[in-house]
Amino acid sequence: MATAFPDITLTPSAAARVAAIAVRQNKPAILRLAVDGGGCSGFQYKFELADAPAAEDTTAETDGVRLVVDAISLDLVRGASVDYVESLGGAAFRVTNPQAASGCGCGSSFSV
Repeated sequence: MATAFPDITLTPSAAARVAAIAVRQNKPAILRLAVDGGGCSGFQYKFELADAPAAEDTTAETDGVRLVVDAISLDLVRGASVDYVESLGGAAFRVTNPQAASGCGCGSSFSV
């Protein structure tokens, strides 16, 4: 059964940034997105480079870079997009999450 929207997407800008970081750290170009309890809104996004996807991970690929999300976190970020944004306030990975009912000023915390 096909879904109308992908579970998770990685923008070309985010893929390029992950690839650059992976080269510097001599790691595979795999970004793991996880959701932890905490932050100022109840949940917070956590990013790290992964050595390999786990068996239960959902994977999205853009320009040869993979974004992996575990099954529990996916329930909270399904339909989201991960982008890399540079602005006067700094540069960061940014999650656009259609499931988030509210967020916070830092952009790394949300509630459902």
